[in-house]
Parts: sequence; structure tokens; C-alpha cells
Amino acid sequence: MGLSGVINIAQSGLSAYQNALDVTANNIANASNPDYSRQRADLTAAASTQDANYSWGNGVQLADIQRIRDTLIDQQLRSNNSKYSDSNQQNVFLSNIQNLFSEPSDLGLSNLTTAFFNSWQQLSVTPNSVSLRNNVIQAAQTLSQSIQNINDGIDQVKSNIVGQLQDNVNTLNSDIKQIQTLNQQIFSSQVTGQQANDLMDARDKLLNNISNLANVNITYDNSGSAIVSIGGVLVADRSTATQFTVSNTSNGLTVTTSDGSATPNLTGGQLHALTDVYNNKIASYQNQLNNFVNRLMTSVNSAHTTGYTNTTPPQTGVNFFDNYTNGVLSINKQILQDPNKIAVSSDGTSGNGDVAVTIAGLINQKDSNGTTLLDNYTSLITQVGTDTQNTANNAQAYQQLITQLQKQQSSVSGVSVDEEMSNVLQYQRAYEASAKILTIADQMMQTLLSIIS
Repeated sequence: MGLSGVINIAQSGLSAYQNALDVTANNIANASNPDYSRQRADLTAAASTQDANYSWGNGVQLADIQRIRDTLIDQQLRSNNSKYSDSNQQNVFLSNIQNLFSEPSDLGLSNLTTAFFNSWQQLSVTPNSVSLRNNVIQAAQTLSQSIQNINDGIDQVKSNIVGQLQDNVNTLNSDIKQIQTLNQQIFSSQVTGQQANDLMDARDKLLNNISNLANVNITYDNSGSAIVSIGGVLVADRSTATQFTVSNTSNGLTVTTSDGSATPNLTGGQLHALTDVYNNKIASYQNQLNNFVNRLMTSVNSAHTTGYTNTTPPQTGVNFFDNYTNGVLSINKQILQDPNKIAVSSDGTSGNGDVAVTIAGLINQKDSNGTTLLDNYTSLITQVGTDTQNTANNAQAYQQLITQLQKQQSSVSGVSVDEEMSNVLQYQRAYEASAKILTIADQMMQTLLSIIS
């Protein structure tokens, strides 16, 4: 090997260490970028040259720019992201539902129901008192208004869920399209021998976003394309970008593919949280609330129709409540116009309050299951509180686990400025040494040329 070989080796060092410095500089520039994966210059010896019995080295070359990533941690993070988003999103809406009931407080249905039946007890003492009759009406109106407010609030929560679910599905559809595009770009880059590290970082960010929305499964083919499925439905690869839509029917909310050919089995993420709260939890709460109100209305009306009004002539067979429809408990309009239409006399005689006593005692009356009216309502409140607390506890537990995984991921893929600066010094010295060799080789060449000339 002559001087030309020395020059070529020195030049390979200059080129390789310049590239290594470029990689290190890029790492340092992205040190605060949470979506960036640290890259490492993979330097290897260039293929040697065989000459007679000797093997001559040909310097160094940049073999690859590796993207440092731990796929196992990525999988664990996405799995727990899905679980955290599910629990946290459920907790948000269940907390809203819990607040609607205002329990325990003076404005809660439990207290207002007790006040309503207490007003009948007071009326039974002085049945002809117009003031006490008005108190019964006022207590009934307050109770009715509270029931309506709760139902209106629940309807608003449901409306918010529908709107957010649609927004989330739109976001999911956009992310899926971008993943397909990135799969194609990554494939094209690798076919042409170009680096696709930044494209992979962009794709990982989208995959993380999707893990917040739904339970996602991700595998990779031989070309590096991500194969993404949600709830058993293929949604993205290099040629596929499945789109979803929201269906709102009498059976509840459903997320299906746009062509209606498949329905993903949602078990995590915000999409599951929204559909589960809407279809199951809120539906159960409303059913229990309706049962409570219907039982109250039916039992009061059953007793009230047996009594006689304080009118001339006395009337019987009068309902106290008209109906309970669309979340509104309506009081008999005749009673609202004339409190003497309240029927508390058992025999039609003035001053008899037997029916009022009967109605007052309904609050403690047990059904065939041995539960009172307030027992049923307490069961509802307990269920709402338990569900809300469980989702809060789960969200906190998953958040702690995610924090630990993020620290592990950062230790692998994150940029350490101290480590990168150490690499800068190492590559700088190697670059300067290669430059020095090139200078010496040039001087030797000049000496040789001067001898020849």
C-alpha cells in the first residue's frame, strides 16, 4: 500500500467522523423533543484489501445510523396507555354524573324525598290547613324539579359523550391514514437505502395516540411496515387505512367500520370508556332512577286515589301525580290550581287525615324484596359512588405504572446531553487525528515529488 492508500484511509476517517458528529449534533438538538428517539452512529472497519500475503485495511466507514428503541417497553406503554385513558375518561364523566345527584346534601333527592313525605305527616295533623297543603305542593314541586334537573344533566352528559366520541373517531381516522402514508414512505426509504428514523419516530407518536383511543395491537412485517389492528379489526398497514364511524341507535353507541362490515371489540382507550359509560353505566343509573321515581309516583297515587278532597262535594279517585315521562314528574294540574284537591280524608269527612298518614308512611314501606323506597335510591347512589371511585383508583394506578415505564423508555431512547458531549469530544479527536494523517501524507507526497523533479 502506497501513500495513496494512506490518504484514502485518512479521508475515510474524516468522512466517517464527520457523519458521526452530524448524528451526535442531531441528538443534542432534539434533547428536549419527547417524540425523538436517540440515534447512534455505527462505525465499522472498511473491507480490507488482500495483497499477496498481507491484508491491508481501508479505513473506517459509517455502516448504519441506528435508532435506539426498546420495543417491549413501547408495547407495555401502549397497553397501559389504553387502560389509563379508559379509566381516566370514565372517571371524568362518572364524576359529572355523581355531582348531579348532590349527595349527601340538603339538595339531594334523599333529603327532598324525606321532606316530601314529612309534609304529608304534618298535613295529617291539620288536614284542612291550606298552608300545610301548599307545603305538600311545594315539597312535591321541589322534588320534581330536582328529578328533572338530574335527568336533564344526564342527557347533557350523554350529549357530550356523543360529541367527544365523534371527535375521537375523527382523530382516529386521521391517525390511521397518516400511519398508512408513513408505512409507504418508510418502505420507499428502506428500498432506496435511505434512513427512515425520523419517519419511524413520527409513526410511533401516532401509534401512541391511537393507544390512548383504543386497545391496539401492533406488529411489523419484514419491510418495517406497522400492521395495526383495533379490537380484532385490521386498520392500517402499507395498503390499508380502515375508517370508522359512530352509530347512535336505540341500542346505544357503536363504533363500526365506515362500510359497516366490522365492529371492533373495544376493551380499552377512550372509545371504550365513552361507549361503556353511555351504553351500560348511565343506562343502568337512569333505569334505577326511573324505577325509584315510578315507585314513588305509583305508591303515592295508589293511596291518594282512595282519599277524598276537601272540596264541595268531596271528590275521590284523584291522582296526585299526572305522569312521569321524559324525565319530568308532573303534579296533577288541578291540585296545583287548588290545594283543596289534595285528598287526605279516608271517609270524606272534614278534618280526617288518615290518607295523609298512609302516604307519609310510604317512605318506610317495604316491597317484595324487603327494600324501602329510599333503600332503592341509596343503592343507586352507592353504585354511582363505587363506580366513580374505582375508575379514579384504576387511573391513578395506571398513571404510576406509565410514569415508571416512561422513565425506562427515556433511559433507553432519550438523549443524554452529557453522553453526547463525550461522543463529540471522541469524534472530534478522531477527526483531528485523521486530518493530521492526511497532512503528513500530503507532506510525504510533496517530498517525493520534489525528489523526482
